[in-house]
Amino acid sequence: MRLSKASWQTYKEIPKEAEIPSHQLLLKAGMIHKSGSGIYQYLPFALRVIQKIENIIRQEMDAIYSQEITMSMVTPGDLWKESGRWDLMENLMVQFHDRGGKDLCLSPTNEESVTDIFRRLVKSYKQLPVSLYQINTKFRDEIRPRFGLMRGREFIMKDAYTFHADKESLDIGYDEMYKAYSNIFTRMGLEFAIVEADAGNMGTNESKTHEFQVIANTGEDDIVYTEGDYAANIEKAATTRVGLEFLNNEDMSEVETPNMRTIKDVCEFIGTKQYQSLKSLVYTAVWPDREEHFLVMLLGDDELNELKLKNYIGCNFLLMTKEETMRDLGLIKGFIGPTNCSENLKVIYDKEIDLNCSYIVGANKKDTHLKGFTPSENCNSEKVQVDLRTAKPGDLAPNGKAVKIKKGIEVGHIFQLGDKYTKAMKAQVLNKEGKKISPLMGCYGIGVTRTMAAAIEQSHDENGMIWPISIAPYQVYFAMIGKTDETKFLGLDIYKELVAAGIEVLFDDRGLGPGQMFKDADLLGLPIRLTLGERDYKVDGKFEIKLRKTGDTEKVSKDELVSVIKNKIKDLA
Repeated sequence: MRLSKASWQTYKEIPKEAEIPSHQLLLKAGMIHKSGSGIYQYLPFALRVIQKIENIIRQEMDAIYSQEITMSMVTPGDLWKESGRWDLMENLMVQFHDRGGKDLCLSPTNEESVTDIFRRLVKSYKQLPVSLYQINTKFRDEIRPRFGLMRGREFIMKDAYTFHADKESLDIGYDEMYKAYSNIFTRMGLEFAIVEADAGNMGTNESKTHEFQVIANTGEDDIVYTEGDYAANIEKAATTRVGLEFLNNEDMSEVETPNMRTIKDVCEFIGTKQYQSLKSLVYTAVWPDREEHFLVMLLGDDELNELKLKNYIGCNFLLMTKEETMRDLGLIKGFIGPTNCSENLKVIYDKEIDLNCSYIVGANKKDTHLKGFTPSENCNSEKVQVDLRTAKPGDLAPNGKAVKIKKGIEVGHIFQLGDKYTKAMKAQVLNKEGKKISPLMGCYGIGVTRTMAAAIEQSHDENGMIWPISIAPYQVYFAMIGKTDETKFLGLDIYKELVAAGIEVLFDDRGLGPGQMFKDADLLGLPIRLTLGERDYKVDGKFEIKLRKTGDTEKVSKDELVSVIKNKIKDLA
C-alpha cells in the first residue's frame, strides 16, 4: 500500500477516557474511531489485523474439522425463552419488538441459536459429533463500557459449539479445541497462559473449563501460577498457606477493645499476629423463593473469594448483609463473631482454619473481642469447612510449589456445557439403542477484537505499538526520504519488487521529513522499517533496515534487499 494513496490520519490528542495503552494507541494511530459508547469503527489498518487474526483462527478450526457458519445477530426471543435465559439476560442484551410485536434481541452469545440449528439437522448418534463455528459481531449492553476494545459493547468474536453423544466424546472434542487454541495464540506470537477457570453460569462445577490469558501488566485478571505446570484464574485457584503458627487451645475470655474495629488494631493491641485471629463476614444468599444468611470465617489476614462462596452455596445472588438484618441476627458491626448469634445464621469456616486451635474473634458485644475462641469447642453450629480464600503469592499450589501471581487479559475461554441447552430446548437424537438422548455440548470462544487490543497491551513502548509479525497490518514500513525524481523512481521500483516477492509493504511516499516518518512508523509499530535515504544512498548505495522490537539496525545493498527482508520475516515468525 502506498501511503500517498491511503486514507490515514494520526492524532496528537487522545480523549481523556482512553486510560490504557491499546485504547490510546489505536485512537492515536487512526486505526479505530469511536462512534458511540463502547462502539467503534475499524479503519483499514485495524481491519487488516482483524482479518489476520480471523485467518489464523479459521485455519486452526478447519484443521480439526470444525465447519464455519454465520448465525444472525438478531435472534428471536422465543429461543431465549426456551432456554430460560430471556429474563436472566435482559440487563445484558438489547431486547426489542418487530412490527408484529414479536420479541427479538441482539445476540450477546449464540448457544440458543446453534442448538436450534442442531435440532433441525441432526437426528441420530451416527451424525455425531458435530462441530460448528462462526466469526461474527456480538452486542452486550455493558453498564459501563471502558478500555476501548477491551470491554466494548459491540465486538467481533469467534464462537464454536460442539455436540456429542457422551462424555468421552465431549472430552476428546474439548482436548482438540484446547490444542487448536494453543496453536492459535502461539501463531499470533503472543505470550499467554492457559488457566483453570470457573464455569460460572455456563456449566457446572464439574465441567472442564479453561481460560486463555494474554500476559500484560494492564490485565484485569490475576493468574495464579507456578513455574511450568500449574496455572489457574484467581477465582478458581486452590492453594494452601505455609509457615503458620496457631495459638494453643486456651480458655476463652473477653478483652475490651474500645473503638478497635479493624483486625490490625485488635491484634496489635492484644499482641498476636493477624492470622491468629478470625475475620467474620456476613452474607445473604438470595433465591427466587427464599433468603439464607451465612457467617463466613477466614484467617484474619486472608480475603474472601466471593465466587468460591457463591459456588458452594449455589445461590443466584450473593449480597453483603444489611446492618439492620445483622442486628436481628444478634451481630454487632465491627465486633462480629460466631458466638451468641442467631440459629438462622449458618457458619462456614475456610479450610485453612485449624478448628482445634484458638483465635481472636469478635464477641458480638460492643467494644469487645474474645481471646481463646476454639471453633471445635466454643461454636455450637455445624463445623463446615470449605476453600473460600483468595490465593496469595507464596501459597503452595496443589503440586507443592510456591505460587506467583501475574496479570492477564482473557482472550479465549472454553467450556463443557453438558446438556444444559439441549435438554432445555429438547434437542434430542436417537442413541444406539434407539432411545432419545440430549447430546452434550461444548462452547469455545475467542474475542477477536479483544485479542487485537491485548496484543498491544502486551507489546508497546512510549513511541507506539510493537506488532507480532503474524498479525501486523503490514510486515514492512518502507520510508522513502528524498524528493528527486531519481529517488522517487528507485523507491517505487523497490516497493514493486518487494510486493512481487510476496512481502507486505506499507510504502511511505508522502514526501515528509524523516522525523515525521519515523514517528509514524514507531506509532504504527510494523515489525520492520526499511529506509531509503537519498543522501545516504548516494554515499554507500545501501538501505537501512531496523527492527521495531529490538531497535537493531543493518545496512543492506539493493541486490540483497529482498532476501534479507524475507529472512528477517522468517526469524520474527
